[in-house]
Parts: sequence; structure tokens; C-alpha cells
Amino acid sequence: MLRCFDPSVDGRELDREPFKFRHQLMGHPALELDNLAKAIPSLPAEYVKYSKGLMRNGEDFENCNILHPSQMSLAETIECMRTSDSYVMVRSPQIHESFQPVFRDLSGDVEHLLRQMFGQRERLLIKPQLYLFIASPGSHTPFHIDRNSTMLLQFRGSKQVVLFPRWEPQVVTDEAREAYAAYDNTKLPWSDARDAFGQRFDFAPGEGLHIPFIAGHYVQNGHDDVSISMSIIFNTPESQAQLEALQFNHKVRGLGWRPAPVGHSAGRDQFKSFLWRARRKVRHTLNLPPDN
Repeated sequence: MLRCFDPSVDGRELDREPFKFRHQLMGHPALELDNLAKAIPSLPAEYVKYSKGLMRNGEDFENCNILHPSQMSLAETIECMRTSDSYVMVRSPQIHESFQPVFRDLSGDVEHLLRQMFGQRERLLIKPQLYLFIASPGSHTPFHIDRNSTMLLQFRGSKQVVLFPRWEPQVVTDEAREAYAAYDNTKLPWSDARDAFGQRFDFAPGEGLHIPFIAGHYVQNGHDDVSISMSIIFNTPESQAQLEALQFNHKVRGLGWRPAPVGHSAGRDQFKSFLWRARRKVRHTLNLPPDN
């Protein structure tokens, strides 16, 4: 029984294609501005990034708080969000007690959907985590890719998300995708010609969007209101193997190899994942620093 997503969501579509759906969390007290104004400033500083909101495709989204620092405090930024041209991103708001119930419910829903795809296997939901986004009207989130699967839920304001095919090398080259997966280079090249591959999704409060694992995307918030959205991110056994295969490829490419791209052979990706995990285990046993 789904508690957060509309019952029509089909778990067998996860990580295959993007799709819109409706969610059932409108009016949840954790997402009200009064609670956000109290909860977010109480979180550890490393969990909250805030910056100017008018960024462009081609900028390094993961370092936006360094490249476009806000001149206001976090509390002032949230209070003046409608007029301050600001962007706030909160990692793991579930560490605050007000978000723990919704995190449990969302995790349970995703687990239910994954069992539609994978059956009654163990450890289907890998590293679930919430992300919270608050943005001024008209803010732009630059083109980037995620190292996980995402269910993005809109609570206030409107936005358009432009999504791209996951493994299309004319959008993101194999080398750039691997470096991003390995946390080695998070600034993706951009040209407007890439827009020809994009699929546009407009959505409003009460709606959600599934963003498949490693699918490139950017976000344009509407000019009508402050945007509040929240996502639950996670990996599946399949996407975790692909992530590790991408990290394996990046490492061996640096040694002069030309590995076959990820995403075209599940067996090959699984084998690379096995090798990458074995390498990590050996490094841990030898007390060597991790690669990422």
C-alpha cells in the first residue's frame, strides 16, 4: 500500500524512462515554511548549501555555494526567498525529527515499488536519502547528473525539468560521465545543441517526476512563486552496479585503457562492479585511503 505516491505508479518503470506521477503529501507539516524556517538553520552547516539562484548551464552545480555565495545569512535567505534570488539545498533533512515520519513513509513506498521490479530480494533499497530544495522565483539549476535514482516531489511553485537520455554520448561523453560518477570532475560541458535530445516536463504542486539513474537534467523554476520541492534519492542493485562500473572505468581509463562503456551489458557492468568492490576491500584491508 503506497502512502506517499499515487497508486498508479508502476515500479517496473523505475530507471527505464522518466515519468510524471502524483503524490499524496500536500499539506505535510514538515514542508510548511514555518517548519522549514526552524528546522533548516538547526541542521549541521555541512548539510545545507545556499547560494545565488540565477545560475547557467555549464556551471558546476555541486560547487554553486562556493562559486555564487550569498551575502545573507541562511535565516535571512529563507525569510527573503521570494525576492532574494536565492537557492537552498538541504542534504538529509531527515536527521531533523520533523522529517523522520515522511522519510520512513517515502522509503517504504520506494521499497514497495522496487519489489514490483526485483521481487522479494534482500537489500533492494540502497542508501535512501532526502534532499530538500527551496528556490526563488525564476531560479535555474544547471545541467548535471545524479549518482542515484530520484523521485522528485513538488510542494510549492512550478518548475520545468529538462531530462536527457541516460547513455547518450552526444549529451554527456562516456569519459565525463565516469569522472562525474567518481567525484573527479563535476563541471559538465554544455552547449545549446544538447537541448535537441531533451524531454521537457512541466509540473506543479502535488506532482512528481521520476529521474532515472545518471540521467542528465536541468531545472527552470517558474516566476510565479517560491519553489519548494523534495526528492528521495536511492540506488537499486542494478544502478549500484552501474555506478561502481562507471567508477571502475574512470580508474582504468586513467591507466591508459579504453574500457567498454557502461549501460550496454548488464553482465559486463556486474563484473566491473565486482572488481571495483574487490579493489575497495583490498584497500580497506591495507588501510589505504578510499578513491572517493
